[in-house]
Amino acid sequence: MMSRHQDPSAAVAAFGYEMGVLKRIRRSGWWQAGVRDPESVAEHSLRVAQLAALLAAEENGDPERAAYLALWHDSQETRTGDLPHSARPYLAKPDPRAITADQTAELPEAAKSSVRAAVEEYEARETLEARCAKDADKLEMLLQAVEYRSVGVQHVDRWIASARKDLHTATARRVAEAALRMSPLSWHDR
Repeated sequence: MMSRHQDPSAAVAAFGYEMGVLKRIRRSGWWQAGVRDPESVAEHSLRVAQLAALLAAEENGDPERAAYLALWHDSQETRTGDLPHSARPYLAKPDPRAITADQTAELPEAAKSSVRAAVEEYEARETLEARCAKDADKLEMLLQAVEYRSVGVQHVDRWIASARKDLHTATARRVAEAALRMSPLSWHDR
């Protein structure tokens, strides 16, 4: 019988199972804000990818590339979990590139190269698409904080402030300001 080390299809399946762990990992910082059942990393990543595409389109970038970078931005958390900001003084930040290299080691060459290049580009923040993906990560956190606040979670202001200060594109800054002026439930009243 062929092991997954020799079977590219089995390697992709194994990687797919690992990525499925993101559906069960909760965004841990929200527990500190009092959220009982915070969003999963996968739920966060979906909206980050959607927002990244929109930001890139508005900034005259490549929406598909920005969304692809955003899809992989937290994939390393299958190995580390979601580390809250309060852990930073005690832990060195894990290197996403090194984790991705380990995660993708058995993938077929094209898949391996694609994921590694996406993580490298996202982490380097040198392209417009990478900056849009990073802004989307922060913007998604801001939207989630406003949504949690709208259902009674009181301690989200520091997440909102952190997201606002780290936005780099003009489009992301405008979207953040608009989001703060409206109710999360008013999207259907437009």
